[in-house]
Amino acid sequence: MTPLLKVDNLNKTFITTAGLANGKKQRLQAVNNLSFALIEGETLGLVGESGCGKSTTGRLILRLLEADSGEVFYKGENLLKISRSRLRPLRREMQMIFQDPFSSLNPRMRIGDILSEPFKIHKPLAATDLKRELKNLLEVVGLSVEHLDRYPHEFSGGQRQRIGIARALAVKPNLIIADEPVSALDVSIQAQIINLLQDIQKEFKLTYLFIAHDLAVVQHICDRVAVMYLGRIVEIGPALNIYRRPLHPYTEALLNAVPIPIPGRPGRALLQGEVPSPINPPSGCPFHPRCRYAKSICETDLPPLEQQSTGHESACHFAKELDMSR
Repeated sequence: MTPLLKVDNLNKTFITTAGLANGKKQRLQAVNNLSFALIEGETLGLVGESGCGKSTTGRLILRLLEADSGEVFYKGENLLKISRSRLRPLRREMQMIFQDPFSSLNPRMRIGDILSEPFKIHKPLAATDLKRELKNLLEVVGLSVEHLDRYPHEFSGGQRQRIGIARALAVKPNLIIADEPVSALDVSIQAQIINLLQDIQKEFKLTYLFIAHDLAVVQHICDRVAVMYLGRIVEIGPALNIYRRPLHPYTEALLNAVPIPIPGRPGRALLQGEVPSPINPPSGCPFHPRCRYAKSICETDLPPLEQQSTGHESACHFAKELDMSR
């Protein structure tokens, strides 16, 4: 099956002087030889701790940031090689839902004006047709037409995220990149937004790249899961496989960090330490300083991302041993 989106060897480096008194420039490798594919109609979860490169990946795909190298194919067309004029009509088919529902909305614009912008840019409509489209959009996301004359500050966080979703839906896209769309919301509101995203996916036949740091959230919406660490994918596979038998120690640690009803469950080895600096990453396997299974080979050799079972890949020297020990 031909993927809707295919990412090959994507790389992004930032030059930074952060934390250096002498102002010396250093290279920060945010995304490192990243590759994955997204099948039309599915939801792929991209998960990992803060700073692993998840959000940067989403912005590189849509060219909100320019990649250093690599390829991003959408319907077989390399988005990184085409001109801005060619990219513009494709933006109708690829939209983004941002993490912070307040900062992503212009505080000086009414909701009606915010939702009208995609139509003005991509699909100009007569006033009566535009009003009908806006009314339909608001109804889809659980709001009403009376909200069109209000400003973003007059809404709750959950309502603002519904507005962000409505804006992404305005031009009827095929692909939506959801960048941690519920992380800034209360737990009770998170469930409502997740349910809304699932409902509109079925109704509009959408494909999602769902970026998150919470595996508990991803479990409820994703068909497959890709786990990132220091700019690399260290495990990718069907969501059920990832949750039942993770084949990378980092994935195992993330799952152990998910709150469960029974405290002190045997075998809950929690992740220790902080993510190493991407400016000066560890040699060999980048996870080895925090890994309880690490051996000498992990300090020197970078493990490739290899298939362990059908559709399930892991970048660990001891993936098979981990699987057999369960």
